Amino acid sequence: MVRGGRVIVVRILVAILGVALVLVTFRSVIRTFVLPRSANDSLTRLVFLCVRVALLPATRPGRPFIARDGAQAMYAPVALLALLVFWLTLVLTGYTAIFWALAPDGWITAFKGSGSALFTLGFSSLNSLPETVVAFSEATVGLILIALLIAYLPTIYSAFSKRESAVTMLEVRAGDPPSAIEMILRYHRLGRMEKMGDLWPQWEVWFSELEETHTSLAALAFFRSPKPTHSWITAAGAVLDAAALTVSTLEMPPNPEAHMTLRAGYLALRSVADLFQVPYNADPKPGDAISIARAEFDEAYETMEAAGVPLKPDRDQAWRDFAGWRVNYDIPLVGIARLIVAPPAPWSSDRSVLLPTRKMRFTARLFGANRLPLVLDSESRERPA
Repeated sequence: MVRGGRVIVVRILVAILGVALVLVTFRSVIRTFVLPRSANDSLTRLVFLCVRVALLPATRPGRPFIARDGAQAMYAPVALLALLVFWLTLVLTGYTAIFWALAPDGWITAFKGSGSALFTLGFSSLNSLPETVVAFSEATVGLILIALLIAYLPTIYSAFSKRESAVTMLEVRAGDPPSAIEMILRYHRLGRMEKMGDLWPQWEVWFSELEETHTSLAALAFFRSPKPTHSWITAAGAVLDAAALTVSTLEMPPNPEAHMTLRAGYLALRSVADLFQVPYNADPKPGDAISIARAEFDEAYETMEAAGVPLKPDRDQAWRDFAGWRVNYDIPLVGIARLIVAPPAPWSSDRSVLLPTRKMRFTARLFGANRLPLVLDSESRERPA
């Protein structure tokens, strides 16, 4: 009698564990595919980290960038497929435990019953109403998982296409790789400096859409551009730097749209950085160090001056104003560029990142940013990376 009571208790515990595993999996599915907001799911993160680790030999820094880019291009698609397999495996395991608890004829029989229900194969017989109900629920869960992934892919590729159209168009204005200095020089050579103001409303919308899509569709950040030298994050950096130079350094009439674009840009990058736990200082001061050295700014100033670009005469004040804008997005920009292994581009993916604390340094390493060259001392902060 005592032994029979223990068996019942074991069955109940196994069933509870099975139900918990299925619920945890379904919660992960909802947070990843359905929830229309930023949600950092641990199961999804685990799968993406495992795939990232598996790709490390193919993406090591010593390899040519084209080879690394090809491997990185496979990262997000492979991770999404691995995520579906992982979820199906968890559901299969959870329902196997439930089937065993309902009719403990052995784990193999329970596994066959669970697999038959999950993949709607129908080769396993059902001996009771509870087993039938469980089988129907498992088949429903399996269909929902596959249907959600099928619906998810067109959504993510639609957002990807919209993002990349602006990135591709930027090559005409800012070169390849994109550069804020090159953008300003091209507009000046064409005698169209006043037309730069037309860019800011377009990119303000782009940044707003970026914040929404890249936080609710987290995998989208790792989808690489069709052209290896293009990247959404280096394009974002070039536009933000161009806007910062416009309001701080160029002798032009004030343009509120440039300020709005800067704010939309750094808020978007911070939201993406929050999702991927890329550390940054949420309340930077205008005098805080940035990854761009004063010598680099002076070189850019002199290049524009030699080309005849109208500049504000007080170079020191221009530097302070530029750094005061750049500090808002400097660490998120460079941190994300390193995280997604962006192609080389000036003033973004070509430099080190400043991590404010040792705790943030550990967090970055733990969540996949372990390749970030960490610049922590004040002396190295003033050097170009």
